[in-house]
Amino acid sequence: MRERPGPTALLEHVLGAEAAHKLEQRVARRIERSGLKEHKTLEAFDFDFQPTLDKAVVLELARLDFVRRRDDIVISGNPGTGKSHLLKAFGLRACEQGIRLRYARCVDLLDDLHAGLADGSYPRRFKAWAAAELLIIDDVGLGQVKKHADEPSAAHTLYRLIDRRHGLASTAVTSNIALSDWARYLGDATLTAAILDRLAMHAIRIDIDGPSYRQHVAHERAAGRAGNGVTRDRAPRSATDGR
Repeated sequence: MRERPGPTALLEHVLGAEAAHKLEQRVARRIERSGLKEHKTLEAFDFDFQPTLDKAVVLELARLDFVRRRDDIVISGNPGTGKSHLLKAFGLRACEQGIRLRYARCVDLLDDLHAGLADGSYPRRFKAWAAAELLIIDDVGLGQVKKHADEPSAAHTLYRLIDRRHGLASTAVTSNIALSDWARYLGDATLTAAILDRLAMHAIRIDIDGPSYRQHVAHERAAGRAGNGVTRDRAPRSATDGR
């Protein structure tokens, strides 16, 4: 016959469950405030698909000691190679460890700061981005950078943020284009050089030279449908199609 837990053990179990629930709620709030929409994990990353990527280096970075050292990370490579997955996984761990995180795609970050110039909330918005212990700027080179004659260039806006954080907090960046192409993308060669200079000083560089995992998955799904004899039915043409 199993011995029933005593009052002390039962109380410890209840208190432990309550503490775990409160911790889970705090982590969920940090994730929500961070802007991180996708919850990526390193356990779900297919390292075998990117054999040029040093798994040991990634796992070491996942300890987030680079955040405590206030180092930066720049991960470059073609679209679909897992750059964003890695930083989102680091971001999730940061939230779990109580590290203040802010995440945004580069174009969305720039749009947010430019919106602040229009409605007078720029100082508040800028301070929020600058105050993060870990700032993830995803997908530099992907998406259209808006240009308005009455607003600072994208390079100027990003430079101010990087310069404010330089040496004080960690910034992690993914780039879908070569760093030499940032000047054309951001619109100012001199300020872009200053951005890269500050990032390079304390940056850990990773370049993922491999195939697109998204394309790989798409090809596998297509092959699976073909193997099962499944084809997509085309909708019947109406009398007005092709006019």
